[in-house]
Amino acid sequence: MTTDFRAHFDFAIAFANGGGMQGEGFRLDVPREEMTSDQVGALLVAHLGLALVSEVTIRDLLIVAETHRGSRGVDAQGDIDAPAARRVIDLSHPIEAGLVTYPGLPAPTITSHLTREDSRARYAPGTEFAMDIITMIGNTGTYIDSPFHRYADGGDLASLDLDTLVDLPAEVFHLRDAWTAERRGIAAITLADRDLRGAAVLLDTGWDRHFGTPAYGVGSPFLTEDGARFLVDAGVRLVGIDALNIDDTESGGERPAHSILLAAGVHVVEHLTGLDAVPPRGARFTAAPPAVRGFGTFPVRAFATVAAPH
Repeated sequence: MTTDFRAHFDFAIAFANGGGMQGEGFRLDVPREEMTSDQVGALLVAHLGLALVSEVTIRDLLIVAETHRGSRGVDAQGDIDAPAARRVIDLSHPIEAGLVTYPGLPAPTITSHLTREDSRARYAPGTEFAMDIITMIGNTGTYIDSPFHRYADGGDLASLDLDTLVDLPAEVFHLRDAWTAERRGIAAITLADRDLRGAAVLLDTGWDRHFGTPAYGVGSPFLTEDGARFLVDAGVRLVGIDALNIDDTESGGERPAHSILLAAGVHVVEHLTGLDAVPPRGARFTAAPPAVRGFGTFPVRAFATVAAPH
């Protein structure tokens, strides 16, 4: 596995047309461990999107092995070479009989319609089949919400355009150290450092570690109302989270994130898992449900494809 590196430093920037700016304790993704202050300075300028810079001073530079957070101007893979292949990262929870996805909702049941033993009487010798029945609520495992889930006149699963579900550019926000029990909401300002138009925005909170346990249903991180409005204005196509709900389920019956995103035709995928294995940028995301008419929510096999290094 490729090691990620981040630079820790203080900086001062001067502009050719006057003025300047400075920062302390800044952190920046870098492509390799051995980098000069000038190289880090160039990446800093690219990350901040600055123009007319005349001088960059980097102080107290320390480069450490640390997971990338998605700095602009840095290859998401941390690899200078071109990729030789691609790999697939599964982001879905397996479904099995008795699985509790959301506290209070029924767990799936799986029964046989035709057992292998019974099928032997119907087919040629040596040929047998199993045909099974699964009964489950649409909100099972890793699933997608269509507008019909929230709005009676919204589009159902069969209406969803595959172009908005398949091979989307993924923008992953690794937020495991960005929220606390006292501040669970993911706000707009946390998501404001990238161009997100047309992307699948995936929120990696680490809450999936509790999936299938009572702890999963209490204290879960969520997307705030202003965060949802920001993502709609940014032109995203899909928002996914590895937690109990895109909304705060402990604040009463209001569901502003669902309401805002689904009204704008932005798909919502909940109960993702394994997002820590997906780079901040450069991956492609897919989460397509079956085309069921008159149905608003259904499990998906969500996955990311990423470039594999030589």
